[in-house]
Amino acid sequence: MVYKPFYGLTFNPFDKSSPVKTAFQSEDHLEMQNRLSFLKDTRGIGLFTAPPGMGKTYALRCFAESLNPNLYQMAYTCLSTISVTEFYRQLCMQLGLDPGGKKTEMFKAIQDRVRYLMKERHKTVLVAVDECQYLDTKILRDFKLLMNQDYDSFDCFALIMVGLPHMNGILEKPVHEALKQRIVVHYNYCGLSADETMEYIYSRIEAAGGARSIIDEAAVRAAAGYCQGAPRIINAVMTNALMLGAQLKKKSIDSNTILAASNSLALG
Repeated sequence: MVYKPFYGLTFNPFDKSSPVKTAFQSEDHLEMQNRLSFLKDTRGIGLFTAPPGMGKTYALRCFAESLNPNLYQMAYTCLSTISVTEFYRQLCMQLGLDPGGKKTEMFKAIQDRVRYLMKERHKTVLVAVDECQYLDTKILRDFKLLMNQDYDSFDCFALIMVGLPHMNGILEKPVHEALKQRIVVHYNYCGLSADETMEYIYSRIEAAGGARSIIDEAAVRAAAGYCQGAPRIINAVMTNALMLGAQLKKKSIDSNTILAASNSLALG
């Protein structure tokens, strides 16, 4: 990409695959990390909700990469539009179990497996379900049954549910009351503030080896105003701005470049 050498960047600073070690420590990101850290030790259920593009899945990836594999095993799925049986098969495969057999057989095998890992290997299983707002009601109902061990005397694994804000409304339905009562940590994303957005943009540029001077302050403020605290939109606007800036030979990206980059993302 021509903009990288033009602006002295070693990689695209606004690519979602950027190293987690360079993750921006926003209030949302830190709150989710702290709550996940608490959940991995206490087990039970955690719910994290945010509008699209706020960085909740990225925060989950950062957390997963921080785990000691000798102490924790993460089972992650984002395929939430599936049947109960398909969900059990998917979970069995992630736990190294035979995904064949009936639902009742898989249910017992999963419970036995997570219990063995915890009691004998001192290893906690964390099951992360992304896009949880699409889960079938029957799967949500079975979650509390899966976690029931020894007459419901302890939680045998940690369940991390990540989804859109209307998941909160789904759990308000009477049919999910028992599941809702099991939630031990809950966080709703607020989005990046204007100041956080500015610092996010600068920190990403610096992480890629660039200087803050490649974008002027007015341009950063313009990006913050357009993106409304959504990292995914910020990344798209800034990537476009870097490409446009390089094409126009602008040593410092200005507000007009941000406007053009934003307009290029508009649909129709």
